[in-house]
Amino acid sequence: QVQLVESGGGLVQAGGSLRLSCAASGRTFRNSVMGWFRQAPGKEREFVAGIRWSGGSTEYGDSVKGRFTISRDNAKNTVYLQMNSLHPEDTAVYYCAGGCSGYGCPQRQRGYDYWGQGTQVTVSS
Repeated sequence: QVQLVESGGGLVQAGGSLRLSCAASGRTFRNSVMGWFRQAPGKEREFVAGIRWSGGSTEYGDSVKGRFTISRDNAKNTVYLQMNSLHPEDTAVYYCAGGCSGYGCPQRQRGYDYWGQGTQVTVSS
């Protein structure tokens, strides 16, 4: 059974930092793409960041470029999202996704085979 388990969410003041983790079990994602998405109340889920497990190339959504960093740890089968200079607008449920292949990766949500349960990030002003 494949599982993606996020952790690291919480409450932080504006300007602060958090690091989210996504631990994968049940399979490796060495030949595909992992991504982070987020959904704020009343809004559609949006792409945050993605990483190609092989090679480590990354992409970011425009609203987080320069502030967020995605990385992966092969040995731990884990993907991270380091979030710095957080804004209240970053408040959302953050989801990890895995197994994206084909066109549109990492931004195309329908390209992913697996999703985590989400972790809440709240940024106070």
